[in-house]
Amino acid sequence: MPSAAIAAKKQKYNDKVCNLLDNHTKAFLVHADNVGSRQFMDIRAALRPESTILMGKNTMMRKCIRDYCTAKGDKTWMALAEQLVGNVGVVFTSGDLNDVRNKIGEFVVPAPARVNAISQCDVTVPAGPTGMEPSQTNFFQTLNIATKINKGSIEILADVTVLKEGDKVSSTAATLLGKMKMMPFTYGLVVQKVYDNGSVFAIDVLDISDEDVMKKFMAGVGNVAAISLATNYPTLASIPHSIVNSYKNVLAISIATDYTFELAKKVKEILENPEAFAAAMASSAPAAGGGGGGGGGAAAAKAAPEPEPEEEEEEDMGFDLFD
Repeated sequence: MPSAAIAAKKQKYNDKVCNLLDNHTKAFLVHADNVGSRQFMDIRAALRPESTILMGKNTMMRKCIRDYCTAKGDKTWMALAEQLVGNVGVVFTSGDLNDVRNKIGEFVVPAPARVNAISQCDVTVPAGPTGMEPSQTNFFQTLNIATKINKGSIEILADVTVLKEGDKVSSTAATLLGKMKMMPFTYGLVVQKVYDNGSVFAIDVLDISDEDVMKKFMAGVGNVAAISLATNYPTLASIPHSIVNSYKNVLAISIATDYTFELAKKVKEILENPEAFAAAMASSAPAAGGGGGGGGGAAAAKAAPEPEPEEEEEEDMGFDLFD
């Protein structure tokens, strides 16, 4: 290809990259090993119009991003350029990150175990009939797999683990799985990193929900409050607890002495006349049977044990002390 045509092609690619960088603030870094052209077409069509997949040579993509950042005087996108290593691409998106990730994950295809490929998972050949003719017995014997002939076909006697996750597929393993017509692997675009407004983070971060964040935050607030109360150092986290504890102390003093105040009157009235309080509670409760309400209320008042003053401070007595 003439040098002028090559330069024009590179310029067109650079313009495309600059346009994507101008119009997006979020992107995925995706790994594209073993993804076929038809699979790519399906993924591109499904992600339009909110998302665009950019593929190309890593050196070219890094140069385009570097030149863009230099021209704009903004190094924000350089965090993504540093991650362009291996057979990777970039999915620029203006949509919800979780939705786009899930859409990418829908496009996976089963694949056989190829020689020298890295196993994605543990692969086990289950016990049972194989559908293979008895003439293949020597092959299983070579692999030390116990078999028997049953109804004119080879039957494996016990489950056989052929591959462990991370193992390199050997020629014998690939042959065995091929004979068994097993396609143990799946291939598709694998999201590796997330870029969002200058930050690059692991894909697992998207699994963190608002409830998880709130739970962690409240645990931190509880720890701060506990330390503040233990050291008598007031903070915003401990002030509500300090106010409640102080109110309990003032209420206890009021109950133990002749001093009173508005919010303590109701407590003192209950302590001075617990029978009337029990009767009032019994009369306000729904009747258990069809008998007269007056006699039942009096009986309930008599049956109710007199509460001890020390316990009244902590018990829930059915009213708001701040009324």
